[in-house]
Amino acid sequence: MTDDILLAAHHVDVVYDTGDGRPTHAVRDVSLELRRGELLGIAGESGCGKSTLAFALARLLQPPARLAGGSVTLDGADLYDLGREGLRALRWNRLAMVFQSAMNALNPVTTVGRQFDDIFRAHRPGLTASQRRLRAGELLELVGIDRTRLRSHPHELSGGMRQRVAIAMALALDPDVVIMDEPTTALDVVVQREILDEIEQLRERLGFAVVFITHDLNLLLEISDRLAVMYAGRVIEYADTARIAAGGAVHPYTQGLLRSFPALTGARRDLTGIPGQPPDLRLPTPGCAFRDRCASAYALCETLRPELEPVGPTGGRAACHRAFQAPPAMEERGPGQSPVPSPLSRPTDS
Repeated sequence: MTDDILLAAHHVDVVYDTGDGRPTHAVRDVSLELRRGELLGIAGESGCGKSTLAFALARLLQPPARLAGGSVTLDGADLYDLGREGLRALRWNRLAMVFQSAMNALNPVTTVGRQFDDIFRAHRPGLTASQRRLRAGELLELVGIDRTRLRSHPHELSGGMRQRVAIAMALALDPDVVIMDEPTTALDVVVQREILDEIEQLRERLGFAVVFITHDLNLLLEISDRLAVMYAGRVIEYADTARIAAGGAVHPYTQGLLRSFPALTGARRDLTGIPGQPPDLRLPTPGCAFRDRCASAYALCETLRPELEPVGPTGGRAACHRAFQAPPAMEERGPGQSPVPSPLSRPTDS
């Protein structure tokens, strides 16, 4: 339902102006919706535009990055129409962000308690000193850290504890939306699992919605409600996670990602990676950006860019020509080779 949509991106384009006349088009025509209370996962390999999209959603882009097109709305209000005071009222109060490598983002020369205090002084000036300390202690305990750690400096905490502090700070003002940009990437698998469990419990308890960005598709299959897969700055598949997990992936890139990690149950199978390299985002990409790495590409993929369109009655969407029309029969080919029609598809003389 439209009323459930909390955060939405509408045809967002983000460009990095490099000064050499070849701007990098990092995010291209991305449209997404985040519903109240849900966890939307965004996956893709390094350099596909995930983090840039996160900054665009939070209106945190800094030069040389700029929004070149589209809009981002929160409860229907365009974030890019807000003035300075409007942004100040929105950030961290309604929309917060946990940055990539957030455990290293804490001020190293200031105690954890002082950093919480700075948040409340800026955004909750009516609180007394004792109320600020009480609230900071509650937030630490919310993420599984003893409140006595308010007196600690960041270097006195483990990596997992620093990450939990960063999450607690994002939740300090009870936001409706939390954008998490690879919040567990630098952590070992045990601590990663603990933090993911903590995020899920907090989401159920507090009711905030999450945009969770990572290169780990396997992780998102476990924790997300819906999943967007990005490639070369675009969303190329967007569907309920349950459908993707059940083998309903449509786009060859999503299928390739799923084949690239081992299953914990079932029969053994060979792992296959995706050959080739992503395209240069400074160059125009006519047709499908994935075509040179796709064993299923055919002539139409070379010239016509596929749009993100509905696939069947399930509500999922994919940007792949093969999902909507049967191509002519093809001979087997490797990625990067030109499509070759099979003899059966060639016209005959009559």
